[in-house]
Amino acid sequence: MYISANAVCVDFPIYSFTGNRSLKKNLISLATGGRVARDASDRVTIRALNNVCFELFPGDRVGLLGHNGSGKSTLLKVLAGIFEPTQGELEVSGRVCSMLSITTGLDYDSSGLENIYLRGILMGLSKTTIDSMVDDIVDFADLGDFINFPMRTYSSGMSMRLAFAIATSTNPDIILMDEWLSAGDSGFAEKANNRLSSMVERSNITVIASHNPDLIQAQCNRVITLEHGEITSNERVG
Repeated sequence: MYISANAVCVDFPIYSFTGNRSLKKNLISLATGGRVARDASDRVTIRALNNVCFELFPGDRVGLLGHNGSGKSTLLKVLAGIFEPTQGELEVSGRVCSMLSITTGLDYDSSGLENIYLRGILMGLSKTTIDSMVDDIVDFADLGDFINFPMRTYSSGMSMRLAFAIATSTNPDIILMDEWLSAGDSGFAEKANNRLSSMVERSNITVIASHNPDLIQAQCNRVITLEHGEITSNERVG
């Protein structure tokens, strides 16, 4: 299991942009945190990631730090396969659990039980594997008979408990998180925190983006700091 990024760049074209006034360029730069440029077709682009290089191996627990718009979330989405690099090379070896949006794929007109299978399929799991996980997910979410009711009848807390239980039910090689997940009321939140910590410990590689230095210090042994899409430091801690 490993992640290797070599001179990775990600560009987003801005098709609605017209004119070259410096004011507009400054506004775009402030809004996105990326670098404003023009591509070979003379389109205005935002370079969200620029020349990003690093290697991660089993045992690495990486915290991504940086201001809003620094490229943390974009980098996570590249590692998850949501975005493709426009330049450079990226290799990700191992089964990835992307926890960037744990409610993606849930159908609120379907029952909680049906959603376990819908979300599981989106996670790349076979029906046999999902079958083996159902009891644990139902017990952890603590929904009782509501597991057979449509999710539109759930409170927001119940929906989040189910989404969290599904997302943390696997044993992935690589975990990607945009901030530390929290779910439900204080009683469930403690149980959720313990489950998530255990999941991170079992993983080979974890990458967490956060604004919380205390969280990074508690969970990570490496810190990568980004600024305007570029790595400004990559160091081991703890």
